[in-house]
Amino acid sequence: MAEAAILVGVSLPETPQGEAQASMDELARLAQSAGATVAGSLLQARRGIDPATYIGSGKVELLKAQAEALGASLVVFDDELKPSQQRNLEEALGGPKVLDRTQLILDVFAGRASTNEGRLQVELAQLSYLLPRLTGMGKALSRLGGGIGTRGPGETKLEADRRRLRDRIAQLGHEIEEVSRTRSLQRALRRRRRSQVVALAGYTNAGKSSLFNAMTKGDAYVEDRLFATLDPTVRTLDMGRAGAAPLPLLLVDTVGFVRKLPHALVAAFRATLEEVAEADVILKVVDAADPQWPQHIASVDEVLEQVYALYLHGRTQPQPWLVFNKCDRLGPAKLKALKAGHPLAHFTSAKDRSGLDALKKALRDSLERGLAVHQYLIPHAALGQLDRHLEELRVLKREWTAAGLRVEAVVSHELAALAPYRVKAAAKGGKR
Repeated sequence: MAEAAILVGVSLPETPQGEAQASMDELARLAQSAGATVAGSLLQARRGIDPATYIGSGKVELLKAQAEALGASLVVFDDELKPSQQRNLEEALGGPKVLDRTQLILDVFAGRASTNEGRLQVELAQLSYLLPRLTGMGKALSRLGGGIGTRGPGETKLEADRRRLRDRIAQLGHEIEEVSRTRSLQRALRRRRRSQVVALAGYTNAGKSSLFNAMTKGDAYVEDRLFATLDPTVRTLDMGRAGAAPLPLLLVDTVGFVRKLPHALVAAFRATLEEVAEADVILKVVDAADPQWPQHIASVDEVLEQVYALYLHGRTQPQPWLVFNKCDRLGPAKLKALKAGHPLAHFTSAKDRSGLDALKKALRDSLERGLAVHQYLIPHAALGQLDRHLEELRVLKREWTAAGLRVEAVVSHELAALAPYRVKAAAKGGKR
């Protein structure tokens, strides 16, 4: 039987009009995705967040009465609560469980994780969130490990729980590092095959997987629900005719973003989000029919900045393209106005395939223009420190000489670490 939930949010003076309600509407979809029934909601206008209870003692009493009247067993807050706020609310409300938006998103992710990689990443995010909030949960944490002989002399139960949690987090980190290493090897193989990569990124439920299938004749999982895709899927991009591009083009479908995406998830999903950071082009997919699309773009940009900071490792940021999807749901007048306001964007529909050929042609033309053939002469003494950067090149030819390793490669952008070793006078082929 579905749990009855009450949703709680705060509208601050600096919040744009309608944004707080839109966030609450999204919270309702998240709750429904987690299997809850939304029994009621409470959106309070405040000057600031109450440091003790988020909404203030008066509203807590009102919330308690509302939960009792509606038979709600779950109260979900639209922001991440501090540990002290969550404890205070649980004590004041009595029976209902208290969750915040972060916990709800993590719960939805846990329900969607269908592969070992996805489960590892979700569990790491959950435990990273739980660790600073741990107040002694021995029974709940007993499955994490421990047993006879695992506690030190004089160690308290809370300390033991924290230690088990840290041990499990470390173990998950090592396992995800192995997954990340495997994906790095796969990306290195793509580079050796001189493949270029286009990554789909965007708000959850913007139609990325449907667009992915339409562009690649792929079979990515598609469902009208939040976070239907957790694991990245890679397919050859169908360019419409054989030999359309000098290099193979690959399309990557990735996890969707959402408002207030937990930092723990961005950090834990390293193996997945590195696919975005290392792409040649990012297609930022937007649901053109959703009236909240400007806020969705802002949320996507915010998450992408976190991804770049964590995983770009000094490389040039991938080229972003704005793609308005689901344009079949717009009338002619709205579509015309949208195109007039965004002349550099692309407009598609995965459902009726409109705009796909134009998008693929633009990708092909852009990526071909961006290619150049360079030669590098790497001295023997510098090879060790440059190994990782050499792996990022799409190598055409390698030759060992007395002076070092001579490499001829197709590049889409100059790597700063290798630029001093480029043999400028010997560059052949120019732009491709």
